Amino acid sequence: MKKTYLPAEWHKQSLIQLTWPHIDTDWAYMLEEVDACFLNIAYEILKRQPLLVVAPEPHRIGDRIYEHGCNVKNLTVSAVKTNDTWARDHAFITMLKENGEPLLLDFCFNGWGMKYAANYDNMINSNLYYRCKTLTGEYVYQRNFILEGGSIESDGKGTLLTTEKCLLSYNRNEKTKEETEQYLKETFNLKQVLWLKHGYLAGDDTDSHIDTLARFCPDDTIVYVQCTDKKDEHYEELVAMEEELKAFRTPEGNPYRLLPLPMADAIYDINGERLPANYANFLIMNEAVLLPTYNQPHNDTLAKEVLEKAFPGREIVGVDCTALIKQHGSLHCVTMQYPEGVY
Repeated sequence: MKKTYLPAEWHKQSLIQLTWPHIDTDWAYMLEEVDACFLNIAYEILKRQPLLVVAPEPHRIGDRIYEHGCNVKNLTVSAVKTNDTWARDHAFITMLKENGEPLLLDFCFNGWGMKYAANYDNMINSNLYYRCKTLTGEYVYQRNFILEGGSIESDGKGTLLTTEKCLLSYNRNEKTKEETEQYLKETFNLKQVLWLKHGYLAGDDTDSHIDTLARFCPDDTIVYVQCTDKKDEHYEELVAMEEELKAFRTPEGNPYRLLPLPMADAIYDINGERLPANYANFLIMNEAVLLPTYNQPHNDTLAKEVLEKAFPGREIVGVDCTALIKQHGSLHCVTMQYPEGVY
């Protein structure tokens, strides 16, 4: 096999995937509210590039997207049974050969360490590839390893960023750190894996996915959630995470350019539990970045300004994701990008 690599999210893309909520998901009690959020995300994607929607009821979703005024010329809807909506974690992770041909890696998804049912979600990829024939590229079986897209960040140059809490957590792969790192290096042709020991968000049930804490951006830049309020429960952990990020080096030995994102003001559910509102969970697209917002004008604006520094030339578009955090995720969690050549 020719040399392959794991592209950065800002690599030229074919399309974005959304896995749509329905009445048999945990969203049932607030389906209209979350539908509205998904429609807004779909609208912003379809304005700019193709969108794949996965849903067990494709006609209902297709009609709603059309009625919302979206550019349906860029829309593909595939009828597939699903448990939930977190495309980032059950979708293919795509590598590229040197000649640009895509490799669609199908890892096992077990509901974040068997916390939730995933029997249907774990079959979405094979359904899309073999039955629906929606995606093109070489299917690569990786289902002997549990890996979620939200748990890894690639800079496209051979460095992977992740968290120990997630990749080494109980009920995933039961491998040592050394074994896990060796597997990641061999699978993704990596030069190095950067492990964060610290960092978490209250209300997160993924065991600290990296895409809620720190994200790679072009030009050896990392944006990350910063907490400056000593009274906030996250303060000590996020300060410790910040120090780890300062110590990280590129393979060439250079420090990363670090851009701090504001900490969102605390949002609580009806039971008084804090929800994982954060600004790191943005989606990078070909010409834009979709930023989750939370009806917090000051913080929302500060986060937008940070991403404008990280992504000059891309439009930063805010999308209200208050609905998504009620089920403990946000914008990046419900999307998956596919690089050029997959569609």
